[in-house]
Amino acid sequence: MSGTHTDVPSMVSAQLPDPVPAEEYEQCPVTDVLRRVGDKWSVLVIVLLGKRAYRFNELHRAIETISQRMLTRTLRGLEADGLVHREVFATVPPSVEYSLTPLGRTLLVPLSALADWVVEHRAEIAAARMSRTDSASVHGL
Repeated sequence: MSGTHTDVPSMVSAQLPDPVPAEEYEQCPVTDVLRRVGDKWSVLVIVLLGKRAYRFNELHRAIETISQRMLTRTLRGLEADGLVHREVFATVPPSVEYSLTPLGRTLLVPLSALADWVVEHRAEIAAARMSRTDSASVHGL
């Protein structure tokens, strides 16, 4: 929050160049993290791991349509960002367990706020989408 605009989130009140240079946008740490969190599977993985730790196969079974390869890539990316902890147990065969790091746990609050916002506004979003679809079909688009 900015000191003078306490009702405006700091991200919205930040000054941006006009136009925003492509290189600056690509190098922005916010853009980078939003790409990771905004991909198809990361939010679901984070939410599941927010409830408890999972072994790989258990997590794979918990997400019906994700491939093993995509789950591996998602977990590796979240681990590289410091959001997920991977622990290998010396069993035969070795077992691996995934959990959220303390940093990953802090992401649950803004994800929950976003989810709450979506639930609160889902009817308005659906109406806007329907209106756009109806308008496009009237204009032959």
